[in-house]
Amino acid sequence: MDGVTLAINQGEIFGLLGPNGAGKTTILNILCTLLKPTSGTATVCGHDVRREKDAVRRSIGIVFQDPSLDDQLTAVENLDLHGRLYHIGRDARKEKMEELLGLVELTDKKRVLVKNFSGGMKRRLEIARGLLHQPRVLFLDEPTLGLDPQTRRHIWEYIRKLNRTTSITIILTTHYMDEADTLCNRVAIIDRGKIAAIDTPAQLKQQVGGEVISVKTEDEFHPAEPWIKTVSRHNGIVHLTVEAADQKLSALMSIAQAQSINIESVTIHKPTLEDVFLHYTGRTIREEESSWAEGIRIRRRSRER
Repeated sequence: MDGVTLAINQGEIFGLLGPNGAGKTTILNILCTLLKPTSGTATVCGHDVRREKDAVRRSIGIVFQDPSLDDQLTAVENLDLHGRLYHIGRDARKEKMEELLGLVELTDKKRVLVKNFSGGMKRRLEIARGLLHQPRVLFLDEPTLGLDPQTRRHIWEYIRKLNRTTSITIILTTHYMDEADTLCNRVAIIDRGKIAAIDTPAQLKQQVGGEVISVKTEDEFHPAEPWIKTVSRHNGIVHLTVEAADQKLSALMSIAQAQSINIESVTIHKPTLEDVFLHYTGRTIREEESSWAEGIRIRRRSRER
């Protein structure tokens, strides 16, 4: 990380948005006391992550990116073990387990071995487990990674319901634009260890301004008109930010025709968080994902030699 500064309000859903390898999980690990910061300070619920680790850990719940349930235990046994580790009394533990199993709609599956659960059911159980000791802050690291679209939407519903009914602060990492846009009160865009922008999804999109015309062409097309705010090209598509795009489209087509540009397709859309990421970083999040994955492959090949 490089000079990250952020403040998260009580009761909000805050998203760390960026590709794999951008630094999202590193921030979470520091705030969860799993990674010691090399410089700077960080506090969670008023507790310093260096000097008051136990107090921080009592204040937080965590749902890790990788599965961490014991699949040889049932749902209720996983929760019971977690409650014992946090020294929750038997009666209080039993009451809270029933409440949380109901919240994530797993009451009828509480005696089923976790190895027989679907990916979505495991995620819901992990959320319930993270809430068992009544934390003030819940960290979710890529909570819907690897889940199908329908299950992802169901997880979103649980997260919104949880935040609405308990006012718990939720901090999540994601590289899904729709997830950040749908769930988060505010979003921090993380790019190569730095925060490129922080605001509400609506304000971030408004900062891009206008609408986006995307032109697919193999030719070099860089129109320069006063009404074109920005021009960028990625993967054979030229993106132009303009005001009143539908009114400017015919003029743009005339420019392309005059330059003998062969256009395959044209689309117009309101700015998305993908456009915001492109605006602040000069790259799409998919390009960053590809760059990160290629770096991993190169390092693996070098180790195998």
